[in-house]
Amino acid sequence: MKPKTPKESLSIHTQIVLPNDTNTLGNLFGGKLLQWMDMAASISAHRHCRRIVVTASVNNVSFNNPINHASLVTLEAKVSRAFNTSMEVFIDVWVEDAVSGAKEKCNEAIYTFVAVDQNGSPLPVPALIPETEEEKTRYEAALRRKQLSLILAGKLNPHEATELKALFQ
Repeated sequence: MKPKTPKESLSIHTQIVLPNDTNTLGNLFGGKLLQWMDMAASISAHRHCRRIVVTASVNNVSFNNPINHASLVTLEAKVSRAFNTSMEVFIDVWVEDAVSGAKEKCNEAIYTFVAVDQNGSPLPVPALIPETEEEKTRYEAALRRKQLSLILAGKLNPHEATELKALFQ
């Protein structure tokens, strides 16, 4: 399998926040944003491996700023690291000023997807080659997040988590 770059997995979605998408304060429901992020991230994971993908976990969601009714919201999703059968996808959420067009990052999330066959069995995915500094930083951090997740699930001995141990030495 030929390795791919994060650029090849890029998924960009723009939405407008409608009244049915908002809470009583006029802000976008967190659950609606999670749905949009899951869709953008799944397309990114699919583009990376060209396989059926399923959401394995929502690793982190940061609701840093509320998103108001009538806002233009752009979600940019890219695979940040590929493992054997799984892919970590980083989603950046931007709000666009309707008048100036200026974009401000308001939220981000990290999802994990697994490539599967028609029976739901995991399939191998291509490696990822990060190019930009941001991609390299996210790529390196993905291994630490995976090791921590495996430790918490009881699937990895903490003494074997070399990347995590390196943070404290």
